[in-house]
Amino acid sequence: MARIITDNKKIKEALERGVEKIYPTKNKLEGVLKSGKRIRLYCGYDPTAPSLHIGHAITLRKLSHFQKLGHEIIMLIGDFTAMIGDPTDKKAVRKKLSRQDVQKNLKNYKKMASKIISFSGPNPAKAMYNSKWNDKLKFSELIELASSFTVQQMITRDMFQERIKKEKPIYLHEFLYPLIQAYDSLKMNVDLEIGGSDQTFNMLCGRDLIKNIKGKEKFVLTTKLLEDPSGKKMGKTEGNMIKLDDNPKDMYGKVMAWPDFLIIPGLELCTGKKLEDIKKAEEKMNNKKANPRDVKADLAWEIVKENYSKKEADKARKQFDQVFKEKNTPQEAPIYKVRKKSINILDLLLETKLASSKSEAKRLINQGAVKIKGKIIKGWDEEIDLKKEKIIQVGKKNFRKIKSIS
Repeated sequence: MARIITDNKKIKEALERGVEKIYPTKNKLEGVLKSGKRIRLYCGYDPTAPSLHIGHAITLRKLSHFQKLGHEIIMLIGDFTAMIGDPTDKKAVRKKLSRQDVQKNLKNYKKMASKIISFSGPNPAKAMYNSKWNDKLKFSELIELASSFTVQQMITRDMFQERIKKEKPIYLHEFLYPLIQAYDSLKMNVDLEIGGSDQTFNMLCGRDLIKNIKGKEKFVLTTKLLEDPSGKKMGKTEGNMIKLDDNPKDMYGKVMAWPDFLIIPGLELCTGKKLEDIKKAEEKMNNKKANPRDVKADLAWEIVKENYSKKEADKARKQFDQVFKEKNTPQEAPIYKVRKKSINILDLLLETKLASSKSEAKRLINQGAVKIKGKIIKGWDEEIDLKKEKIIQVGKKNFRKIKSIS
């Protein structure tokens, strides 16, 4: 069993860095950690898409803090809950996923998470799947669990109130999502759950359930979100995510496309940079002694380094500077060979992986973000002649060389 670390400075970082709130109190959890007791904690990740993104990395980094302190950490993959769909912050019901969809999505989750937490060594993380117990849950047991909650509890949630005002439906399975998430905490018998601050309601349901059934305290630690001033978070739904399996060049470029207000939160939440160094960077930016672009470049470099390596971060920075400081087309732009002499622009964006869906491709075109040979593409129905090699560009950072091999 791993040795428990009770160092005050390391505990302070685990309980303060990127942390929004701790329930019931920070002092109580701090007391448990300083006592030397080994706790069991988890964070859940529903595989509703094939990639984890940088928002998930925030909670994975927090799990890593506790892993380094010697505690037992669990990455719970919600292969059951993903089929229900978390209604949190959703103004309409989520599209339901089949078990096959979910299994396909989760294929590389553990591999991506291993960039941040360790599944080997003296204190390995555990990967668990909530279908293991939820598939076996009897209807009579579900009714018994449901008796711990009230309709009033569920209906007061903001997104449900919004739907009621707009006369949009609220489905019964959406009410059950927090209950099933709460059941995860009970079945794993955890001492602490970690999640983004948008998950507070769901996590507190788990705290209530464990207290009602086991008479045990479950701590809840919520992390800050990477969000814009309006409160809109970055993620797959908003179409502005950085995936943990993005290649280093794309990852670096996407960070460089962030607005300046995300620089300091990004350094705190998405890197291991020392807090005192982040404070100095913030002071310099506030006093206009630092160019925000230079600080953002440091942030992009740190994120690529921690997800890949220093070598890849250096390479990504060099290529970015070559393209955007020297205004050159990148020499190492990926080459895509297409077995057609011409292709619709939406299909081309999908084939070259410059867009993950046709709806995203349309959005990029509407924004004027798609160029071929420097010319902005304005129509979704535009047919691209591939008889000669083309350079397609999306935004300021993504380039592809297209060759027809028909």
